[in-house]
Amino acid sequence: MTAHMPPLGSYDESVGDPAPPFDPLRLCVHATVALITCVLGPVALLGFAIIAIAGYTRARRGGLMRSKCKLGDTRLVLAYLSVLAVGAAVAIPFWIMLWARILGG
Repeated sequence: MTAHMPPLGSYDESVGDPAPPFDPLRLCVHATVALITCVLGPVALLGFAIIAIAGYTRARRGGLMRSKCKLGDTRLVLAYLSVLAVGAAVAIPFWIMLWARILGG
């Protein structure tokens, strides 16, 4: 007796779907954010901090009290982001003077 062999390329439901291939999109996103930060310095930090503050404020008003962020409590996250924004705003004039000195020769 010969065993019944399914045709090549057929789908076996008992095995299930294969895992999707790893997509390193997040790595590309992180590299792009790092590039923007290198080029724009504290201006980029201020922009990202303001966007994050707006997002966390909206989420907190929507009921989010704990974040997946290591700080946990959204109040701590908002305080951290606010410190970053203020620090970036203070650093921008110094950053501009640095670039003026570098480009001015």
